[in-house]
Amino acid sequence: MSDDKSNVSDKASEIAKNIWLAGLGAYGKAFDEAQDRLDKASKEPPRLFKDLVKKGEELEGEVRGSIATIRKSRTSSVEERIKKVRENFHLNLGGRQDELKEIHSRLDQMDAKLDALTAALTPATPAKKPRRKAAPAKKTPVRKKG
Repeated sequence: MSDDKSNVSDKASEIAKNIWLAGLGAYGKAFDEAQDRLDKASKEPPRLFKDLVKKGEELEGEVRGSIATIRKSRTSSVEERIKKVRENFHLNLGGRQDELKEIHSRLDQMDAKLDALTAALTPATPAKKPRRKAAPAKKTPVRKKG
């Protein structure tokens, strides 16, 4: 039985060692592949960088064009909305300025006529007579007893 135990122990030890070695081998292989990729990338960065810059410039141009289009459409859209609101509430002052001036002129004329009528209907107040000064009080002599 002790041979069986030692045999099982040896096999378990061998399996554990193989698992350890497999993990170590996988790590080594991944490290080698990463090192190869790094070596290739270090030889090609100028080309890779130039490609990325070129792609970035293309995207930047597209984005700027899109932004300009959006801003233009929003601005015109807002201006159109404001125009519609003014039309709905009759706030277009272009043609109404003349009407407003005429109304103000008529109001000024009416004010002048009203002032004239008020002055005509109000009786003139008589001129005030100057008040007479009261005569000074007479002094009565004080009698001395004596």
